[in-house]
Amino acid sequence: MIDKGPLSGIKVIDLTAMVSGPAATMYLGDQGADVIKIEPLEGELMRKVGTNNNGMTNSFLCCNRSKRSLTLNLKNEQGIKILKDLIKSADVFVQNFRPGVAKRMGLGEKELRKISPQLIYVSISGFGEEGPYSKQRVYDPVIQALSGLADIQRDKETKVPKMIRTVIPDKTTALAAAQAISSALFYKERHGKGQHIKLAMLDVMIAYLWPEGSAALSFVGKETDPTAGQFGLDLVYKTKDDKYITAGAVTDKEWLGICTAMKRKDLLTDKRFDTARQRMLNKAERREIIALEILKHKAGSILKKFHINEVPAAPILSRTELLENEQVKKNKMIEIHESTIFGKVRAPRPAAIYSVSSTNGKKLAPLLGQNSYEILQEMGMKDEKIKKLIKNKIISTV
Repeated sequence: MIDKGPLSGIKVIDLTAMVSGPAATMYLGDQGADVIKIEPLEGELMRKVGTNNNGMTNSFLCCNRSKRSLTLNLKNEQGIKILKDLIKSADVFVQNFRPGVAKRMGLGEKELRKISPQLIYVSISGFGEEGPYSKQRVYDPVIQALSGLADIQRDKETKVPKMIRTVIPDKTTALAAAQAISSALFYKERHGKGQHIKLAMLDVMIAYLWPEGSAALSFVGKETDPTAGQFGLDLVYKTKDDKYITAGAVTDKEWLGICTAMKRKDLLTDKRFDTARQRMLNKAERREIIALEILKHKAGSILKKFHINEVPAAPILSRTELLENEQVKKNKMIEIHESTIFGKVRAPRPAAIYSVSSTNGKKLAPLLGQNSYEILQEMGMKDEKIKKLIKNKIISTV
């Protein structure tokens, strides 16, 4: 029998915007938490970015499933009071304002702890609470630049740094935040204490990139060039039928497999490639040879030979092609949800599969203020008062 989600019974107040905070709380919602997203009456920025379908943009949709929406005018004292009343019964409060903003609003950690002593208060920032960048605005490319990620992507020929074309720091911070919140909930369960979790996107990415990316800087006084042993570069190969694949060989067994598949067993005795270290030192020549050999084969043919010989390899799929990939379909990773408002909605299911606790990615992102009325009713507020709040533009509803 499938039980409730692992975070069932946990209430999360989500006062975040954009990607890092909303994605973090979405993961908690997927795992059963009651996530109440607080937005201004005009909605957060992501409701205005992307393709709009009957009041829902694809950008907001993808970071805000498994939540309820409550709009509040937090520039008004009544709005702040409603939020504080809601926090009294909450387990987690998450905000990603620039440092100092929440405190000025009367929503700082110390003030909220007075009304909810065991609260887990989460502050997500770009750079941390102090320092020359702390008060600056931040978007993902800024963190890519400062954390070393753009340097890792530096073009080997032109030496020009490059950005990743997806918001890696935002999404990595979301995962780090969700994990930290889960740990804090466990600590609270064991020891009865809430705490303040502080996460800076810059800190998350430096820690995330250090293994492999900056490992060469580990031994103080014995640093080497971090780019010298860089793996993961240029493992894109063109095939005879103008398709692209990736393939790699690190162990001796995998090197034997790739040489066998390409019918180049002579490379096994080549002194440049006869050990893992030599293959790393001569990676440019090795990859040039592999590229020339793969170009002699059609993608399907060489991939089949690689798989027979246990070589890690795969076709490079477009985002549309991956929808029909046999492994993706076998994993049932992409789901189709029916909505009376949006029609059919395609979305990935929550990645983690629990043997007992259920997860749920079927609850689509809410419309702006969709749940305002019901949330205030749950707080014991009468209909007459709720209607007055709507009239006075303290809250809104659909």
